[in-house]
Amino acid sequence: MSTAEQQPEPDQPETPTALLGAADIRELAAVLGVRPTKQKGQNFVIDANTVRRIVRTAGVRPDDVVVEVGPGLGSLTLALLEAADRVVAVEIDDILAAALPATIEARMPERKDRFALVHSDAMLVKELPGPAPTALVANLPYNVAVPVLLTMLDRFPSIERTLVMVQAEVADRLAAKPGNKVYGVPSVKANWYADVKRAGSIGRNVFWPAPNVDSGLVSLVRRAEPVKTTATKSEVFAVVDAAFAQRRKGLRAALAGWAGSAAGAEAALIAAGIAPLARGESLTVEEFAAIAEHKPPAERPAL
Repeated sequence: MSTAEQQPEPDQPETPTALLGAADIRELAAVLGVRPTKQKGQNFVIDANTVRRIVRTAGVRPDDVVVEVGPGLGSLTLALLEAADRVVAVEIDDILAAALPATIEARMPERKDRFALVHSDAMLVKELPGPAPTALVANLPYNVAVPVLLTMLDRFPSIERTLVMVQAEVADRLAAKPGNKVYGVPSVKANWYADVKRAGSIGRNVFWPAPNVDSGLVSLVRRAEPVKTTATKSEVFAVVDAAFAQRRKGLRAALAGWAGSAAGAEAALIAAGIAPLARGESLTVEEFAAIAEHKPPAERPAL
């Protein structure tokens, strides 16, 4: 991680806009009787410069259809509406979902027809209203960030570019490359869909309540071509899960359960061109796919 990334220069003050500031957020929350909860992983962004920075870093274009997960009180939503053609927000919280359309109408009435709300758990959403989304930009709840991200990328292949704000540790894991000590399941699975990189850091003081950890921005640009393999995504991910379930072990031992035996795992690894004593943290997603292609056939039980 570069020094510039660790300590980003502060943004220049912006001119007054319809965006929400700290006082606006607290006032709106008070009116709604809302208190952010750890259970839902809620930390509301209270700094207008930060949401503008997120939109800039995401490269949101005037023709983009952006899907946002967990809009909360609407800080980032309003900034996205300034830049995109259309924004679809997915919110699970009953009170926040009910209030958001009114906030959009009050603060950005000229854009209200370009906003849509889906009141649902993002993990359950299988379709979105209007044109297909081209971008995903979100301050993801810390406790469900990785599964939500992977689910959205899987279900909506039209999403070309993604920028998510997550816990700094999660950002490091998502963007890690083979050989890095934090490279693991999230790293490999995210790379199945996209080219992933760290895109900046966010301090704690721009949130209410301030979390106990820093946040990081992660950029994901969907692969121009899918991973070349005859294995399915589920088959590849099964290998990934098995490899990292016992990450201290060599792959011959770690994949024994997946292959049916240690000997079967060794045969699959050799066929894929992987050293049997290699560890999962050293493999690319393409190499995991090659292993999946050589899974031994299941032995039939003796009669």
